[in-house]
Amino acid sequence: MSHKIVVGFDGSESGRAALTFAVEAARKNGGELLIAHVLEWSPYSFLTPTELEERHKRRGEELERAEKAILAPVVESVKASGVSVSTALRYGHIAETLISIAKEAGADQIVIGRTGHSSLSSRLFGSVAGSLAQAAPVAVTIVP
Repeated sequence: MSHKIVVGFDGSESGRAALTFAVEAARKNGGELLIAHVLEWSPYSFLTPTELEERHKRRGEELERAEKAILAPVVESVKASGVSVSTALRYGHIAETLISIAKEAGADQIVIGRTGHSSLSSRLFGSVAGSLAQAAPVAVTIVP
């Protein structure tokens, strides 16, 4: 049975520490990585059709930038380490989306950094790490 690890990666220093941890774990256990980057996106139901169309266009541009600037560079470094790697790039609530990605991929672990590119709202309403620790159906490793 292959050990599949989903790594929540946002490009932060903490995200890089999580990725390093996950690469080593995959290497030791003959596992594979799925590096996931989630862009938070809230649906505004009160926008006009024109505004929604413009927003959809911007969303596509943001996904393309994230692929090139965040995921592509780390994929190359992970491949160089000899670990099998794939990616997932989505919009949504970060913890919920990481859980969905892990379920879809049949992962048995999620690895994230303790802190990332978070804001004051995450301190007030709960962090991604706290949400994953409570809701994930697989083991969650939070890397300092």
